[in-house]
Amino acid sequence: MAITTTKSAFRKGLADAAPFVLVIIPFASLFGILATEAGLNVFETLAFSVVVIAGAAQFTALQLMQEHAPTAIVLASALAVNLRMAMYSASLTPYIGSAPLWQRALAAYLTVDQSYVCAMAQYEKQPDMTIPQRMAYFFGCVTPIVPLWYLFTLVGAMVGAQIPESWALDFALPITFLAMIAPMFRTPAHVVAALVASVAGLLTAGVPYSLGLIIAGLAGMMAGAQTELWLERRQPQHPEQDAV
Repeated sequence: MAITTTKSAFRKGLADAAPFVLVIIPFASLFGILATEAGLNVFETLAFSVVVIAGAAQFTALQLMQEHAPTAIVLASALAVNLRMAMYSASLTPYIGSAPLWQRALAAYLTVDQSYVCAMAQYEKQPDMTIPQRMAYFFGCVTPIVPLWYLFTLVGAMVGAQIPESWALDFALPITFLAMIAPMFRTPAHVVAALVASVAGLLTAGVPYSLGLIIAGLAGMMAGAQTELWLERRQPQHPEQDAV
């Protein structure tokens, strides 16, 4: 259904992001539980989610903190995991870069994997959306995601060890990322990047302080970039014909 008003754009964003609620709740709860088990109090755990608002980076930092990694390694690893946000921002800029400053600032804070995936898919599908409609859609996407991330981080931190291990809430982490990245495999370069990163991650699993994650990410990005260059070179060239 084509978006014609800002209200319909907001409702569409809300509906498109709603399925992620099924994994955000256990995902956030798991972070709250693990953070308190790692020694953070309830306030510190909630502040972690509010300030950072990046699940993958938070879990990475938390794991390294539990391994007593040096602070520099914790910060560098979390930053490396979150570098994808810079790429998200760069690809969103052509669509919402002319929005008012306060909206862009708020969108920068609220750019998470789910809002980015939904927004880019919608913007590409309906390129004639106005800037207000695009912003309304974006904010609709984060409405069911961000408040629940805060709330269930708090719930997990308060409940803590009372949740039995048999509940296996950690299933939410891989399912969330699989649900987000699967629709993005639209080109051979995407597939190559994912495969190389996966293999490199397995081969470097024993690297101290989880630095294998950074190595795998860099390997995947380089492989994807080289694949794109190789495909571009193989495309037939069509030199422009001289005007008569």
